[in-house]
Amino acid sequence: MKKSSILLVIFAMSILACKSDKKEQKAVETEGEKVEVAMQTPKKVKMALTAKSGSSVSGNVVFTEEDGTVSMTAIMSGLEVGEHAIHIHESSDCSSEDGSSAGGHWNPTAKPHGKWGASEGYHKGDIGNFTADANGNGTISMSTDEWCIGCADDTKNILGKGIIVHAGADDFTSQPSGAAGARVSCAGIIE
Repeated sequence: MKKSSILLVIFAMSILACKSDKKEQKAVETEGEKVEVAMQTPKKVKMALTAKSGSSVSGNVVFTEEDGTVSMTAIMSGLEVGEHAIHIHESSDCSSEDGSSAGGHWNPTAKPHGKWGASEGYHKGDIGNFTADANGNGTISMSTDEWCIGCADDTKNILGKGIIVHAGADDFTSQPSGAAGARVSCAGIIE
């Protein structure tokens, strides 16, 4: 009976540990003293891109948040050679054949469409362009403190949004979406 009780206590403690706020302790030495500092475990979301609009574009998008900065890397294949736009869209719904179910660009601050970081303004979903090589492969990466994964700030939280890859390049001026052409791939960021 005692062995069962001990196992039950160990099991319960492991469940409580898993439900904690996922902080790690790290010893940091300051002025000759070791101090325990709580370290936030990075948050990570990985999703698969699925082909839309009769294309064969596929790939993966990974978002990682650490120390208040979100990094994104998208790796794609099956693209036409040349420049393509990629954006965060309003909805994680990729059910429609043409990707239109993902809605428009994610724009929680009601700014005009533009190039990321432009002083005239830009959508929080205006990631930008990347180039597909002769084999149809493309990659884009960026990092920002203007996004978060699951925070309470709706102007930063990317959960529940979609990723759209376009057939063409974003011209950064046409409103509201940069005239980037058909939506050739879609992924939804789900919680």
